[in-house]
Amino acid sequence: MTANFLDLQSTPREHLRAILTAAAKRKAAREKRRLPKAAPDADAPLRGHMLALLFARPSTRTRVSFAMAMRQLGGDCLDLGGKELQLQRGETIADTGRVLSRYVDGIVYRGDSHDDLLALADATGPQTPVINGLSRLSHPCQVLADILTFEERKGGIAGRALSWIGDGRNNMATTWIHAAVAFGFTLRIGCPPQFAPDAILLTRARRQGGTIQCFRSAMSAAKDSEAIMTDTWVSMSASDQDAARRRHILTPYNISPQIMELAPDAIFMHCLPAHRGEEVSDAVMDSPASAVFQEAENRLHAQKAILLHCFGKLAATQAKRRGRPPKAKAAKPKPAAKAKTGKVAKPKRKA
Repeated sequence: MTANFLDLQSTPREHLRAILTAAAKRKAAREKRRLPKAAPDADAPLRGHMLALLFARPSTRTRVSFAMAMRQLGGDCLDLGGKELQLQRGETIADTGRVLSRYVDGIVYRGDSHDDLLALADATGPQTPVINGLSRLSHPCQVLADILTFEERKGGIAGRALSWIGDGRNNMATTWIHAAVAFGFTLRIGCPPQFAPDAILLTRARRQGGTIQCFRSAMSAAKDSEAIMTDTWVSMSASDQDAARRRHILTPYNISPQIMELAPDAIFMHCLPAHRGEEVSDAVMDSPASAVFQEAENRLHAQKAILLHCFGKLAATQAKRRGRPPKAKAAKPKPAAKAKTGKVAKPKRKA
């Protein structure tokens, strides 16, 4: 049974945990075998599968990690830039999806509009899963990789305190709010009022059991946290005037060594690309606390597990979709007991 992966909030919590567990296991297995990066995993579970990368926005990590994920899982992918398709000449995203679903087994979509992502998923139907490679609303693949990174460095995330500092309204901040609900940690957001999280989003998250605290001070949000996180202040589509305004407002939210000193046990995470000297200093980016390149690597491992989930190849999520636990391996029958003579004892006949 296939499944879309559009948001953390639309994916059951137990499925998210199963994805992270599978990601960690596959990563460890490859490290143990010391495989070349393009060598397939031993089981090659997606052999014969084709994935389309439909990207309307620039990408480094999402593009390369999904391509390599399919290679390591035994499948293949087509890299489709939006400018090369008939989308440029007015074909709708829904019609594009209906066409692609007849050629490929799944689609990763990266674009501005979350509505386009939903329209694509609706048009392709249940047999061709769609994965959110980034939309203006959310970036779930990135945050799963970030949680994998946090747990590698610090242990289980439930009950811990993590801080998001900078723009509290962008797609990464929104996805971290979704994650706080799903994984049970405290999220502290330090942001100016102009870039505070959406009030409806916060209310919904808190009603669902999420612990989200908002501060106007970066220092207050960072104190005694176990992870300090941020993102670029200026989006790719911002005008020069808007970019200048955003930099002016967000300058007090730069992640500096002084901010990190308030959380001496914290790691630093950034989804990249980073604008060094703006949202984060070189000293923090290149410090032992920085996990940014481990995060980038973990995009590959997290997305391999996401692909298995979407293609119905992850046993834990498949069984839970059907409402039953995964099948246990049948125990091997024990050999019959041997008689003292060394011959196998014959069973007694019933009277």
